[in-house]
Amino acid sequence: MFLTIVVFIAVLSLLVFVHELGHFWVAKRFGLIPEEFGFGYPPRAVGYYKNKEGKWQKVFGNKPVNDASDTVYSINWVPIGGFVKLGEDDVAEAGANHFNNKPIWQRAAILFAGVFMNFLLAAFLFAVGYMIGLPQAISDLNPSAEISNKRIQIMEVMSGSPAEQAEFKAGDAILSINNEAMISLDQMEKYVDERKGQKLNYKIERAGVEIEKEATPEVRQETGKGGIGVAIIESGIVRYPFFVAIWEGFKTAVEMTLAILFAFYVLLKGIFTGTGVSADLAGPVGIAVLTGQVAKMGFVYILQFTAILSINLAIINALPFPALDGGRLLFLLIESIKGSPVKKELEGTIHYVGFILLMILVVFVTYRDVAKYGGKFFSSLLSLFN
Repeated sequence: MFLTIVVFIAVLSLLVFVHELGHFWVAKRFGLIPEEFGFGYPPRAVGYYKNKEGKWQKVFGNKPVNDASDTVYSINWVPIGGFVKLGEDDVAEAGANHFNNKPIWQRAAILFAGVFMNFLLAAFLFAVGYMIGLPQAISDLNPSAEISNKRIQIMEVMSGSPAEQAEFKAGDAILSINNEAMISLDQMEKYVDERKGQKLNYKIERAGVEIEKEATPEVRQETGKGGIGVAIIESGIVRYPFFVAIWEGFKTAVEMTLAILFAFYVLLKGIFTGTGVSADLAGPVGIAVLTGQVAKMGFVYILQFTAILSINLAIINALPFPALDGGRLLFLLIESIKGSPVKKELEGTIHYVGFILLMILVVFVTYRDVAKYGGKFFSSLLSLFN
């Protein structure tokens, strides 16, 4: 459990810090002087800044800094993520370097930079993963791919199938059936088809642990052959040379972004059409549990999981919803169309309402997480203090 908490905090901190770094870096490129750039969340532990004489100074706690000539760089007591104070919520000041006095395109670039940095982080992590060796499907690969540890993996379990009744799960790797090793899709499909109606013993690997399941194949409507109701692929550890890994990392990030965008479309469609929210939607507790499971599988799996979370964070922040970067970009679009900014008081109220709605959603999803994972999560958490 301790490993789960450490990895969860490290992953979350990396994602948020890189996002805020994107805002900060582009703001500095445009001559803006952010008030503060911090690692973690306040209260401030210590901060460093240059005073008006150009000398580095130190400040402890939340003491106001009135003599800074540049950004205050701080380390804060809540060691999760980071933040940057750009001054976008302030009333415009006379200085040309104030955020609200920058051209619309520069403000838009500053706001979009966080989203873009999360995408770049994902591409970088995928690239590093490919240099080390990344688990994935082994069909239609680049010719320079090196493949090891080939296996048959479950991608989907059909509803009402023998596999669902036996509690097979997506991601399970099928090692053997009746003690006969399964090394290819054709071999497994033929073996199962020839044993329709017979109870078979499956040895599978789940999160690094080997377990056994029993299931009886039946004639499946989707194939007309004997099966237990799973969609399977051949997977393996895929490794590329350095420069190919960089390209494949970027390509994978783009493909994953498109896949997650489609998943968000299905999610939002379900919300607005009243068909409900997928049971697979996870909040903070769910992500923490998943992080713990991934951490047990190894470093490269953490890289892959972090990359996927980074893309999720980028997409969520890009949504044109109040309190998110996409919502602020929407207000800049309105400003460009009408020729003047929306009143700060009105915009602030809308962002505040948006934030409240987001918190309600977080509470709702967390409640579902607790109902789903609560016993396992909190019993493990309490064990740290026993």
